[in-house]
Amino acid sequence: MRSRIEQCGEDRDAGQMLLAAGVVLLMSLLSMAIFGVKVAGLTMPHDTASDGVLVTSIEVEDAVPELTQARTLLWIEGGLEPLEAGEIAFQSVHDDVLYHGELRGIEIKLIDMQVNETSATTLLFEAELGISDGSAMLTMPVSFEVTHG
Repeated sequence: MRSRIEQCGEDRDAGQMLLAAGVVLLMSLLSMAIFGVKVAGLTMPHDTASDGVLVTSIEVEDAVPELTQARTLLWIEGGLEPLEAGEIAFQSVHDDVLYHGELRGIEIKLIDMQVNETSATTLLFEAELGISDGSAMLTMPVSFEVTHG
């Protein structure tokens, strides 16, 4: 007759083997699920000549000066100094295009943003526009003036 200690040891070993088998089964199922998702994605068309970055760069390049000017003038009318109004407006436009890009699946950033007064009634806005998606990246300088007052 076996002792109680030997029986507990055998039960513990059996439990550990059962746990190991469960972990192996779980990992196999997870691996199959990942493989299934990858195979399902193979049927989606892949366009190597995708123009998403180029189209977005044109749209953003057109929109940033107009939006910045409108917001700068609103902040100046609200009582801010022109330079401060320009900085706040430029930052808010950056935040909006960044969020807009996230919705489209494209990263849009204005890098090294600078606002300078070139005269008593003119602000110069300069930045580098960076746009990228999963397959392409584009950077280009952006520079424009806003006249106020």
